Amino acid sequence: MPLVAHTPLPTFQRLKQEGQTVLTGDYALRQDIRAMHIGLLNMMPDAALAATERQFFRLVGESNQIAQFYLHPFTLDALERGPKGREHVQRFYEPWEKIQEEGLDALIITGANVTQVDLSLEPFWEPLIEVIDWAYENVTSTLCSCLATHAVMQFRYGQTRRPLGFKRWGVYPHRVVDRAHPLVAGVNTRFDVPHSRFNEISREQFEAAGLKVLVESEEAGVHLAVSEDQFRIVFFQGHPEYDIISLLKEYKREVRRYAEGGRPDYPPIVQNYFTLKGEAILEEYRELLNCALARGETPSEFPEGLLIEQLDNTWHDTAEAVINNWIGNVYQSTHIDRKKPFRDEVDPQDPLGRRHGA
Repeated sequence: MPLVAHTPLPTFQRLKQEGQTVLTGDYALRQDIRAMHIGLLNMMPDAALAATERQFFRLVGESNQIAQFYLHPFTLDALERGPKGREHVQRFYEPWEKIQEEGLDALIITGANVTQVDLSLEPFWEPLIEVIDWAYENVTSTLCSCLATHAVMQFRYGQTRRPLGFKRWGVYPHRVVDRAHPLVAGVNTRFDVPHSRFNEISREQFEAAGLKVLVESEEAGVHLAVSEDQFRIVFFQGHPEYDIISLLKEYKREVRRYAEGGRPDYPPIVQNYFTLKGEAILEEYRELLNCALARGETPSEFPEGLLIEQLDNTWHDTAEAVINNWIGNVYQSTHIDRKKPFRDEVDPQDPLGRRHGA
């Protein structure tokens, strides 16, 4: 069933304009359909805050048609934000204390930009541990994306991510290696996933921690894994939530950094993402930009419009299918089986039918 716009968060209106079904809170309350409450701990920087909301909200809204989805975005006070980011959070995000008090059925934790080699030195380290420890005891399943996966592997399983020595940047073919797991039921056995990272957790590290690898790539490594109980924590190392233009935007930012002297080398082409025609356009632009810089002239505009026409999305359908399976299994655990000892029953006094955590 659809997303429920229970707050004035602009993302709801944006998704509605894209064609998604988004109900108002009043209308949703009149429907005799179970509500599911999913938290989104958004740790992305200000420039990517709203885009990350849309990406994960979209995946949830396109998934299992069995419930009305209430999305609850929140963030960590320890994350540094500018005026616009602070305003967005203050107006539209929920306090962490409210999340704890009212509970969730499931939780998604995004990646984050980091400045330290050791994640434990990041200012958000202790607050993030608090959230994940709470979720482990009170939430049916937590889905960790990229940096969140690396953080959980370090503090809960003692497996520290390892630098690649370069940026893993592109769209890579993957293969399902455990076809019996419910998260990959009905999913293509081979599919693409975008990656964008400088570090990784290897298959050997996941297995040393007693975890189960479900999907991996010969070139990009593990993408999908699960905790020892098979579901309480779900690990993404790639970015299946990315829009078709997400990697293009990243590449454009790096080219701009080069042009402004922020990086010494011209960024390498994003792998397996651009068509041959797109790569030719980029090579031509690189030559024009370097000539302009050598002459002290202002470079021409990055050819974003021409490149967008050449892009293909080869990962979204599979991402939607995996999220669909995840949501479906959360629903069965919390609303049908009701065998999870760490979940309370639905509070009859709560008009949204929200389940309160222990």
